Amino acid sequence: MGFEKETILIVEDEDIARKNLEHILDKMGYRVKSVNSGNRAVELLESVHFDLVLTALKMKDVDGMEVLRKTKELQPYTEVIMITGYATVDTSVQAMLDGAYYYIAKPFKIDELRKIAAEALLKRRLRLENLQLREILKKKQEVPFIVGKSTAMTKVQKTVLQIAPSDINVLITGESGTGKELIARAIHNLSPRSENRFVAFNCGSFTEELMANELFGHEKDAFTGATKAKSGLIKVADGGTVFLDEIGDMPLSMQVKLLRVIQEREVLPVGGENPVPVDIRFIAATHRDLKEDVAKGHFRQDLYYRLNVITIHAPPLTDRNGDIPLLVHHFLAQKSQAMGKEIHNIDRECMDLLCQYSWPGNVRELENVIERAVALENGTCIRPDDLPENFHNLSIEIYRRASSEIPTLEEQEKKYIQWVLEKCEGNKTKAAKIMGIDRVSLWRKVKRYGMEPQNS
Repeated sequence: MGFEKETILIVEDEDIARKNLEHILDKMGYRVKSVNSGNRAVELLESVHFDLVLTALKMKDVDGMEVLRKTKELQPYTEVIMITGYATVDTSVQAMLDGAYYYIAKPFKIDELRKIAAEALLKRRLRLENLQLREILKKKQEVPFIVGKSTAMTKVQKTVLQIAPSDINVLITGESGTGKELIARAIHNLSPRSENRFVAFNCGSFTEELMANELFGHEKDAFTGATKAKSGLIKVADGGTVFLDEIGDMPLSMQVKLLRVIQEREVLPVGGENPVPVDIRFIAATHRDLKEDVAKGHFRQDLYYRLNVITIHAPPLTDRNGDIPLLVHHFLAQKSQAMGKEIHNIDRECMDLLCQYSWPGNVRELENVIERAVALENGTCIRPDDLPENFHNLSIEIYRRASSEIPTLEEQEKKYIQWVLEKCEGNKTKAAKIMGIDRVSLWRKVKRYGMEPQNS
């Protein structure tokens, strides 16, 4: 019956009852192990894995309740069925509270036992499959969701997919807040290095001494206070990816050391004499014009060419205006779910204001505005009053002019749903999770907008 890998432990001190149980379950195709005492059962549970435990309640040494508790402690996903000739409401309730799957009173029918055992094992299999699916989903969610259908973002997405499998270094350019780290994470998580570490380091946040210590590590007694050796971030990420944000702010002396790491594929800890080999892919990012910095002598030309094998430009939000409704709905679903709120709609006037705003802080600013709005809103819809004060000062004339050109809220929502379903390959369950709504709500929206049926 396909249960060869499922093993059942029978714990029963009555010989005839134990042999009957062995016979019934063995005929069903399970592997069966039986013992005549609770004490022996506990010993076995500490060293042998079981999928199901059937235990008598009353036994001379360790009783069935203790077997149940020990099973849940040692093998939490193993189901337990209690069998007893002394059934009472109190004991059955307590058994269920302690995690028993079922409580069978003697004398039981053979068909009843078979059915309950099969159901208990099915429940266990489904729980384990659910856990596996959650792990798979968690892994997939770790691949950053690059939102956007504009020409500029489509180009970025295409480049990411093309270069992720390779091992070449990448330079990501763009203004602050455009999502450069998100792009770097996408490259890493879609690459063969995804099982190893992704380490992000901001080159503009440390002094030169601290930068060397953080990136390269140090040996014991390398400086005052260095009581033990420490691995640097580059070594920690061995086999993975190091993301160097704001690389243009790195001092020239550190650039020389970084160049050596890239060329020699080894790192020398501060105070060390023996280089440590490393296998690293470098992705760097900057908001500066590195070509101009090279021309002025502020950035090493050789390092620039080492890092700039492939360049990806993260476009400012002003160059991807059509993506704003997609981003708004994406962040709205994300923040609502994180805050435990049921906010899935946005007022038309509010969306119009968001679409006409200049966004000097780019996507990061938009995300912060939506997060603030979700935190302030107690209803189910984001309104203009939830937006920061500077939105209220926008020109009414500009607003009216812009609103006549902007698609309706329904059109924007339809485009967002179509885009998410496309990204999820038509999987409504996954799409609903991303949008922060249940599957039934998504089905109603798809039906309302007359969209083509998708796969479930």
